Amino acid sequence: MAKLEDIVSLCKRRGFIYRGSEVYGGLAGTWDYGPLGVRLKWNIMDLWWKTFVDDRDDIYGVEAAILMNPKVWQASGHVDTFTDPLVECSNCKGRFRADKIDISKCTTCGKAGTFGEPRQFNMMFKTHIGPVGRLGFNDENVKESITGTKRGDLLDGNLVYLRPETAQGIFTNYKNVVDSFSPDIPFGIGQMGKAFRNEISPRDFVFRSREFEQMEVEYFVHKDNWQAEFEKWVVDIDAFLKNLGLPDSKIKKVEVPEADRAHYSQRTIDYEFEFPHGNDELLGLAYRSDFDLGNIARASGKNMEYRPKDSSASFVPHVIEPSFGVERAIMAVLTGAYTEDEVNGEKRIFLKLPHHLAPVRVAVSPLLKNKPQLGAKAREVYKMLKTEIDNVMYDDNGNIGKRYRRQDEIGTPYCVVIDFDSLENNDVTIRHRDTTKQQRIKIDELIPELK
Repeated sequence: MAKLEDIVSLCKRRGFIYRGSEVYGGLAGTWDYGPLGVRLKWNIMDLWWKTFVDDRDDIYGVEAAILMNPKVWQASGHVDTFTDPLVECSNCKGRFRADKIDISKCTTCGKAGTFGEPRQFNMMFKTHIGPVGRLGFNDENVKESITGTKRGDLLDGNLVYLRPETAQGIFTNYKNVVDSFSPDIPFGIGQMGKAFRNEISPRDFVFRSREFEQMEVEYFVHKDNWQAEFEKWVVDIDAFLKNLGLPDSKIKKVEVPEADRAHYSQRTIDYEFEFPHGNDELLGLAYRSDFDLGNIARASGKNMEYRPKDSSASFVPHVIEPSFGVERAIMAVLTGAYTEDEVNGEKRIFLKLPHHLAPVRVAVSPLLKNKPQLGAKAREVYKMLKTEIDNVMYDDNGNIGKRYRRQDEIGTPYCVVIDFDSLENNDVTIRHRDTTKQQRIKIDELIPELK
């Protein structure tokens, strides 16, 4: 099992993930993705989109606005119930989630008996649209900014929220998609995008942060068929996790008991993964009944019924929701791929990433950097590969052993090396990441072999 500090160190050292605003001391709960991190992230998101949108005829993609009418969050219940219990230490003024710590003693200053009663803290970020006019920075508003959102704030026409989830943007576009495309039921709407939560205690690297991305589908079904469709989603999710390269031994499906489920749900499965900090939720699959569309119909006055093409009775669809977190997927992929072994008596760290997720798929190198003829031939091979293969890197920094170690650490499946024999025989050496074995191959056979 990789330790969290090993993952964090590799990500910083090799340009995957940096602390947000690091040059200014950082900002808790925010992270920046470096050149390799953003490519890994896109590869995961591209795979999800291809799997659940492009390769299916029954799912339509959307991209909803981050800023939405505040009525969205009233109708969904976020304004009143999207809260965490907050306690504040009277000694050091530290604030913590009451359900995540022992409140008998402050974990920061060590003082006992310094926590008051837990208060509910709304996790949505507020902002204002247009000229603000009256912000009302009086003591009462400052107080309420700590304890949560006042219902009276919704009377301010300038107030909006950064969305805490992407799902509501799907539900508000349900009627648009039905009117534009007349889909057969069951059908789904998928979306990837940013969400924001004012977490009291962001932690465990990118696992819980204040700015993150989600990949979600809302799948609309007839209420009589939800169980059969739910089981299909279990199979599809299992296949996707396998395609991410996640080992089955680290994944656990947890049937959420009735007492812990939302009141409108008859079944929810939490997929847990064995992260470095312990078993924790990777994604969720929930049956949401007609709760969301019913709320929208009541709050907006718009008809959310689906009219079948066979002229049978109209109905409000029920919903199955597979919800994935991008950052949690990244952490799971890195954790599952992190590997240590020995090569010639030396410790080797490498990321055993699936080839389709690796941020660099092929690295091309001259055996010696100071030999112009080798460099010229290596550049020629590099340009040839870039026309056919995504994410090819040219690497001539350091000796060949250091290049191998560096490419291993970032998960590059193949290193292609041009040596003096290449000049004579028009062939190259391919070095394989997982086994470190090398093979000789003609340059004109290189592209089909690597593909």
